[in-house]
Amino acid sequence: MARIKLTVAYLGTGFAGWQIQSFNQGAVARTVQGVLEEALRLILGVPVRVHSAGRTDAGVHADRQVAHFDTPEKECRVRRWSGFNWQSALHRLLPPDISILKAEEVPPSFHARFDCTGKVYAYHLWLERNYIPPKIRAFAWACGTADFNRMQQAANMLPGRRDFAGFQNAGSPQADTVRTLYSITPFFPGLPGEPASPPANADGRQIRYLAWRFHGDGFLKQMVRNLMGFIVWAGQGKIQPEDAGSLFAGKHRRAANFPTAPAWGLTLTDVLY
Repeated sequence: MARIKLTVAYLGTGFAGWQIQSFNQGAVARTVQGVLEEALRLILGVPVRVHSAGRTDAGVHADRQVAHFDTPEKECRVRRWSGFNWQSALHRLLPPDISILKAEEVPPSFHARFDCTGKVYAYHLWLERNYIPPKIRAFAWACGTADFNRMQQAANMLPGRRDFAGFQNAGSPQADTVRTLYSITPFFPGLPGEPASPPANADGRQIRYLAWRFHGDGFLKQMVRNLMGFIVWAGQGKIQPEDAGSLFAGKHRRAANFPTAPAWGLTLTDVLY
């Protein structure tokens, strides 16, 4: 038996998230885990389970998701693990919206989820409502005009080791909702033909394309999307940056009215070990 670590990138648009799931009448949703496991079943001739560093919701993208699986102990189609090119074998079977960036054998003690020490997400915003460039339509929330300075003030209220129960959505309840959010930092991706930074005198009104990077030791269900919704609402003057205190104290979304940012603007950019 060998343990294989996969570094996976995927376009979330066509998936119902990472985790295998089924609906009424036994219908099975298309998920990243399901597609990977089917490709491995075809390679090996027997089913295997793929474990990830964490779930991503339907529509969320990944630049560097990490997963692992164990090769079967019993007889299967692959007779020798040493030197087997998992990346090439998987790419022959995977659809174009999944790529294997790296495949490597790791010690049996490695676990993609339990060994993870942190994750980094990026959320992209388009600060216009009249239009959005087709190139980024599937990757950015066209949230409308928002003041950058107010967004920065709201973002500054959030990092630290805190109880983030007020920033989680229903479903998959966690007994422990305390997490460490190390930082929320803005960056400016730029569009083709434009600089990858705002004008030197940008006051928020001139910024059209903006992204925020979230670095934490772990995240609750839809926590990053709720943090982004809070920051945008503060930037639009619909809530105050200081309302973050009520959310931490009350541990419930009722403490402030803000949306959950849509899934398509979110990308898992790195998993840390």
